[in-house]
Amino acid sequence: MPARLIVNADDFGLTLGINRAVEELHRAGALTSATLMATGPAFDDAAAIARRNPRLGVGCHLVFVDGAPVSHPDEIPTLLGGDGKNFRHSNLEFLQALLRGRIKSEEIARETQAQIQKLQRAGIDVTHIDSHKHTHLFPAVATPVLHIAERCGVRAFRYPFEPHWSREVMRGHVKLTRRLAQAALDFFEPRFRPLIDFNTDDKTTSGTLGIAATGTLNEATLRLTLHALEQQGSENIYELCCHPGYDDADLDRQNTRLRRSREIEIQALLAVVAEISQNPDGPELIHYGNLGIAGQQRATRHFTPFNGYEKVL
Repeated sequence: MPARLIVNADDFGLTLGINRAVEELHRAGALTSATLMATGPAFDDAAAIARRNPRLGVGCHLVFVDGAPVSHPDEIPTLLGGDGKNFRHSNLEFLQALLRGRIKSEEIARETQAQIQKLQRAGIDVTHIDSHKHTHLFPAVATPVLHIAERCGVRAFRYPFEPHWSREVMRGHVKLTRRLAQAALDFFEPRFRPLIDFNTDDKTTSGTLGIAATGTLNEATLRLTLHALEQQGSENIYELCCHPGYDDADLDRQNTRLRRSREIEIQALLAVVAEISQNPDGPELIHYGNLGIAGQQRATRHFTPFNGYEKVL
């Protein structure tokens, strides 16, 4: 039995061009999952795409950095930047405030609930959570986030660390800035792992591929990664994290360094993932909603997703 692979697009709901890429890739068999930004400018369009593509797993892309909150600013003041309306602009600013004890865990919990429930109220069965710029890798964030997600009926989440075999494959294809980011991930992984019980239900994966290759993922690097995946044990589940989209005027208005690379990723996914999906010896393509007990319930139509109006806090 081959390894199982989740192909997940981040930033769903950020622009119409990203939304269009998600739907096109999913219908071409090259994408199984996407994580939706609750306050993305193109949220309504993304929610409509999610509803008309029920086989697309849709998670919540939690945003605590570089964006606007769902909660009223008065309810989450320690999460906000200097303007008192929006989140801090960078991971570094966020981490500094976190380490200095300036961010309250109850406000992280409140905003997590607000973002997840916004998706649920839009009629979306939220399959999992991850976070913009991987902020949930910090234990002080992960603890309230994972607790509230489960209270909201969302049991699966991204394990935001790349396995060594995948990083070795990408050696020489990764920019210095990404290697520095990987060093930060290595520091936090042993602090994140104790928060997870890997022995009860399938809540997460064995690792996330493509993190080191963010911004440089193309057909050649994707083929290298997925070829190496074929050598891994059948008991493993991995996520491929990607950022496809169209480099258009809407994207120009967003604060993102990923621009032309998004269209390169579209072509890579179409060329490689759609191809392996036809290979009986290739990885089985799934989404987070297929994992664990909830996945079994979905398969037998016995799963009842939360509607977003449940009392959580």
